[in-house]
Amino acid sequence: MYNWSTDTSELKKNKEKYKIWKLEQLINFGLNKEKISKMDIKKYWNHIHVDSARRKFLHLILWPSKRS
Repeated sequence: MYNWSTDTSELKKNKEKYKIWKLEQLINFGLNKEKISKMDIKKYWNHIHVDSARRKFLHLILWPSKRS
């Protein structure tokens, strides 16, 4: 992942903020061959800020409804 507008060395000092920031970047701007852990997305679901359409899509994947 490439980011030229954020000082990641400062951000890495707080591991949780860095993890949230990285998840947001990967979801919003592309994976660039990286993989995202479902567990991490679920853990930080209430803290990440993503596009509403992507949020709905991820919600469908992570918590599928049980239809009979």
